[in-house]
Amino acid sequence: MSAGSHDAKALVEVEDLRVWFPTRRAPTAERRGYIKAVDGVAFTVRQGETLGLVGESGCGKTTTARAILKLLEPTEGRIMFDGVDLSTVSGRDLRLLRRRMQPVFQDPFASLNPKRTVARIVAEPLAIHRQGTRAQRRERVAELLDTVGLPPDAAGRFPHAFSGGQRQRIAIARAMALRPDLIVADEPVSSLDVSIRAQILNLMSDLQQEFRLTYVVIAHDLALVRQVTDRVAVMYLGNIVELRSTEDLYRRPLHPYTVALLSAVPIPDTEAEATRQRIVLEGDVPSPADPPSGCRFHTRCWLRRKLDNPDICSGETPPLTPIEDGGGAVACHFPDEVRTSSERRETLVTIGSR
Repeated sequence: MSAGSHDAKALVEVEDLRVWFPTRRAPTAERRGYIKAVDGVAFTVRQGETLGLVGESGCGKTTTARAILKLLEPTEGRIMFDGVDLSTVSGRDLRLLRRRMQPVFQDPFASLNPKRTVARIVAEPLAIHRQGTRAQRRERVAELLDTVGLPPDAAGRFPHAFSGGQRQRIAIARAMALRPDLIVADEPVSSLDVSIRAQILNLMSDLQQEFRLTYVVIAHDLALVRQVTDRVAVMYLGNIVELRSTEDLYRRPLHPYTVALLSAVPIPDTEAEATRQRIVLEGDVPSPADPPSGCRFHTRCWLRRKLDNPDICSGETPPLTPIEDGGGAVACHFPDEVRTSSERRETLVTIGSR
C-alpha cells in the first residue's frame, strides 16, 4: 500500500492507552480484579500511511482498534483524532467525527445483515448520518459498487448470493460510503481463500491511493503484513514491544518476541526453510489478569536464558525506547544482544518482498 510521508501530520495519536475489564465486583477499585487487555499503549498513525498491529491472539490488538473507533471506552489514556481528544466529544460532535473513521470486520458474512439487500446495507451509513436524498443515496450506492468492482445488479441481491471476497467488497463499499479518512481493518482477509486475498488487498491499496485513506490493519499473517504496511507495531500481552518501519523490522528485529514470530513464518525457499532454526516459545501466554512483573515476555524469552544477568528482565519493565540509529522504538533491555545473537542470524530469512 502507499507509504505515508514522514512529514504528514498525525491523524491518530494514542497516548498511554489502557483498557481494563473488571473480572469481579468489589466495593473498592483496589479490590477488584481486572483483565488488562491493553495496558499502556502509545503510537501515532500519520495521514496516508498503513500501520499494522500484529501479535498472538489475546494480545490486545482488536481491543486497541475498538478503542480508537470509540467502540470501547478507555480505562485510562488519551486518543486524539485529527487533534481532537475523543474523550471530550459526545452526541452530535462524536457523530460528525465517526463519519471520518470506519471499520472493516473480519467475517463479512457475519457483519452484513442477511435480511437486507446490498443497496440498503451500503446506504445505511448515509441514512444514519442523513446524507442526501433517496435518489442521491441510490446514485452513491451505484458509484460505490462500481468502485469496489461489483456489478450494478448486485444492489438488489442479498449477502448470501455472493462469495466471501464479494461480501468483503460490500463491507468495504459500506465503509467508504461516508468518505472516511481512517479505516480500521480487523483481519480483513483472514476468512478468504488465498486467491481472493490478493484481490481485496489490491482493492484496498487502490482506494488508499485514490482517496488518501489511512489504514490500521490487524493481522496474524506476518507475510501479508509485510506486503501492505508502512510500519508495524508488535503487541504482546497488552503492550507494544516493538514499533518500526516494516522494512527495518523484517530485516533487523530488535525484540526477542518479534524474532520468534518471524521465525514461524513459512518462506518460499525450500533450502532456506530446511536449514533455518525456528524459535519455539516455551510455556503459555500469561494471563492478562495477572501479568508477570518486569518485562512481560521474560517468562517465555529465549534470549533471557543466554544472558549473564537476567534478573533485570523480571525486575524492571523496559520502556518503549526510541532507537538511536534509526526510526522506531523497542521495549527490551538488551536490543543489541538480540541484534547480534547467533540464534537470530540462523533464524531470520527475508520473508517475501514489498
